Amino acid sequence: MIIIKGFPLYKISGITLWPFVLIKSKKVSKVLLNHERIHLRQQLELLILPFYIWYLTEWLYWLVIKKSWWAAYDNISFEKEAYFHESDFDYLQKRKLWGFLKFIGKS
Repeated sequence: MIIIKGFPLYKISGITLWPFVLIKSKKVSKVLLNHERIHLRQQLELLILPFYIWYLTEWLYWLVIKKSWWAAYDNISFEKEAYFHESDFDYLQKRKLWGFLKFIGKS
């Protein structure tokens, strides 16, 4: 994981693009960092490129259903898992393989 702070991101506070974690602020919160670490694990599980294909497919699906960029983002299974567990700093130690699957289809 390579963290880059002070990255000029528009409306988001952070993004993970394997192996980089780009953070808007110069100061990184533990919760945000944990959220992005969850995404790193998801990306590794899916061998990186398939993660992005799956992510984009889910986003497009939810965009058609919800008709809102942000609502589509909020419904992506990877984001749901990361937001749900971002404050649990032990989550990655106990997380089961492909933990995001239980969040698919739940809006």
